[in-house]
Amino acid sequence: QVQLVESGGGLVQAGGSLRLSCEASGLTFSAAAMGWFRQAPGKERECVAGISRGGGSVYYSGSVKGRFTISRDNAKNTVYLQMNSLKPEDTAVYYCGARGSALSGRFYYREVDYNVWGQGTQITVSS
Repeated sequence: QVQLVESGGGLVQAGGSLRLSCEASGLTFSAAAMGWFRQAPGKERECVAGISRGGGSVYYSGSVKGRFTISRDNAKNTVYLQMNSLKPEDTAVYYCGARGSALSGRFYYREVDYNVWGQGTQITVSS
């Protein structure tokens, strides 16, 4: 059974930092591209960061570029999202996604390109 489990969410003041983790099981992690998405109330789910299966190619949305860093540890089957300089508009439920059998060097940023999702973790940034 393929499973993604996120952790690290919570409440933080504006300007603060958080680190999300997503541990995968039941899939060949080193063959999967990974991504972080978020969904705020009343808004569509959006990709904030994506990373290729080897970690060499990354994507960031314009709203988080320079503040968030995605990384992965294939030995631990885990992808991370380091979030710095958090803003109230970063408040959302954050989801980890996986695309199995991804092309080498390719990241993905469309929701439709992912076939496994975590349960989500809430991030609340207070002003």
